[in-house]
Amino acid sequence: MASSSSSSSSPAARCFTLTLFLLFTCSLAAPLRYQPSPSQLKLDSAKIAAKGQAERMIRSLNLFPKHEANVVFNDQSARDEPRISEKKISLNVSGGPGGGNGPSIKQFGHYAGYYSLPTTKAAKMFYFFFESRVNNSNAPVVIWLTGGPGCASELALFYENGPFQIRDDMSLQWNDYGWDQASNILYVDQPTGTGFSYTTDDSDIRHNETGVSNDLYSFLQEFFKGHSKYANNDFYITGESYAGHYIPALASRIYKGNKNNEGIHINLKGFAIGNGLTDPGIQYKAYPEYALAAKLITKADHDSITSNLVPPCQSAISACDSAGDDGCTEALSTCQEIFSSIMSIAGSINYYDIRKQCEGSLCYDFSRMEQFLGDDNVKSALGVKDIDFVSCSSVVHNAMMGDWMVDYETGIPTLLENGIKVLIYAGEYDLICNWMGNSNWVNAMKWSGQQKFQGASTVPFMAGNTKSGELKSYGPLAFLKVYNAGHMVPMDQPKAALQMLQGWMQGKI
Repeated sequence: MASSSSSSSSPAARCFTLTLFLLFTCSLAAPLRYQPSPSQLKLDSAKIAAKGQAERMIRSLNLFPKHEANVVFNDQSARDEPRISEKKISLNVSGGPGGGNGPSIKQFGHYAGYYSLPTTKAAKMFYFFFESRVNNSNAPVVIWLTGGPGCASELALFYENGPFQIRDDMSLQWNDYGWDQASNILYVDQPTGTGFSYTTDDSDIRHNETGVSNDLYSFLQEFFKGHSKYANNDFYITGESYAGHYIPALASRIYKGNKNNEGIHINLKGFAIGNGLTDPGIQYKAYPEYALAAKLITKADHDSITSNLVPPCQSAISACDSAGDDGCTEALSTCQEIFSSIMSIAGSINYYDIRKQCEGSLCYDFSRMEQFLGDDNVKSALGVKDIDFVSCSSVVHNAMMGDWMVDYETGIPTLLENGIKVLIYAGEYDLICNWMGNSNWVNAMKWSGQQKFQGASTVPFMAGNTKSGELKSYGPLAFLKVYNAGHMVPMDQPKAALQMLQGWMQGKI
């Protein structure tokens, strides 16, 4: 999230962060003898702007991490052989939001741990694992990936779909609509440097989805070795925002690993992306379309932006693949003008939920999470020792700048053709990763079922007796527009989000 009142704010840096998501890193000034080219000056300017935007976005969530990334230099244990170090945790939890005493925490297996990543110099990945509250031995295993890039999974855990939520008095209460009601669920702090994940060598910070997906695949291999009773259970990947990049990359990595018999077979059944950034070429072009339909801009504004700003964005994105990281970073700088122009007209709206206004720089208040996870007793219970929690990392954010404008839709057709289920869902009031842009790329995706998907009827999505969205599906592909929700669907519509997950995994969506 970010301050919504600034007309110069970066669009990509805004969306694709949250779920929050976002972050930073700026190199030191070059020696005076070095004369940068105009294109290099533009790239340096884009990186500086992204750093500032990331920091503003973090403040808009009312977050104040002590560090820009978790890189520490006093922990020799980070150089252990690759393995998982896990402990069962027992936090004090009371009744749920609906009242009552709630279940006993002793009934369930709740774990926190570190995994020493084998393909790094000294990185350790932190995770939570919560066994399902219902039939955990047979329930699917779900992994949740928060976006950013660079925001911690605890944002979703405590404010969206985790087993419990943080009260104002810093106590925990059961979440009546936690996704552990339907699955055994993993929350992972990634990429390295995010949340409680850390390294002693800053060369371990990732710059692209190859590194990110390899780390996650390696973690899952070790996780299922340690939790072998779940190794044959159905497995699903979920997440939102910049996870629109992470998720297809991880799904493709698992598919490749399974096909090549690389290790433990992971029983991948599907993946779900919520309000994600997946195909920037199509999604950026949809900004003026959505803004006009939402009455954030006029028809004249729409026509001007579409004529003057969309074509250079499209050209820059087309050149991204052949130009490498610098070309993709330049494309980000070019395309962000579309979003900035819309925001300069729309004013202080919360671009994650256009029904709301940001008050000054504050668009959401997630500060209880930092306070809770900064408590020494909580850190001791989690086994994180003296590691400080980095809610959102500007260093991770900046390191991934060359990855933002890459199209990750391209790997999805192969997965669909091999029976992997795909659910793309989006809250109707999110501007930054809006439902129109997501619907457009899903419909444009070329696969054997494309025409039948395009011609499929849109039907109501019901949460209980309430019409909660519009659903379109064919075969393994489904698109869901969720009513009365912004960027964070499980936070805004928790009952509908849980029913969505359950219905989709059961083949009812």
